[in-house]
Amino acid sequence: MTSAVTVTVQQVVFTRDAPRWHALADALGLAAPFAPSPEWGEFVGDGVLAVHHSAACADRVELNVLVRDLDAVEKALAGHDVTRGEMAGVGRMLTVRTQAGVELAVFAGARATAGEVAVQPIWFQDDIAEARAILEALGMRAEIAADAGGWVQLRADGGGTVGLHSASGRSEADGAGFGLSFEVRGDLDALATRLREAGFDASVVDEAYTRTIRITEPAVTINAAQTDLHGYHRES
Repeated sequence: MTSAVTVTVQQVVFTRDAPRWHALADALGLAAPFAPSPEWGEFVGDGVLAVHHSAACADRVELNVLVRDLDAVEKALAGHDVTRGEMAGVGRMLTVRTQAGVELAVFAGARATAGEVAVQPIWFQDDIAEARAILEALGMRAEIAADAGGWVQLRADGGGTVGLHSASGRSEADGAGFGLSFEVRGDLDALATRLREAGFDASVVDEAYTRTIRITEPAVTINAAQTDLHGYHRES
């Protein structure tokens, strides 16, 4: 771990089919720092993808944030709903709960990561200002925001991004919470070809804000890095 690194994004997917996710991580070019077990695996690119086997959950997503100094972060989160805890085999942690009921976990262990593909969990809730304040208190910085509100992208210095998106318009079953996505800064078409060669049904779609790869099984969106700023602006 580089001492200058303060925060790293870890996107966690809970799935009944961990081997399929392991294969997807490999096709994305993410590297496993240790051999994944049937229950848990980590894959590193720009940020960390964690795959957690769960017979009860079908591709549910959570956000973990890895920080350098857990005590300092707890102080920085004063005024938010923060609970101390401990996870067996991992150690101390903080749970941050928003007014909308969204929870994210914070652990010590920020580390420098890099790669062509970044984890990019999407945090859905209508009070984007609250979510942004929490992530900035954790050490993340805003990069791009929509002029009309409703979207902010923040980056961690140790790797990974988080997109904040209004939950308005989502189905009641979805509502506030986290969605799974990735961002690629390399050749999107070459990545789509590589994914198809690995057995994934990957199609390239032109969105209003950027081009994306969509995979049907598992359901995954991979966004090209946003360069068209019409209706958006850079925060940093």
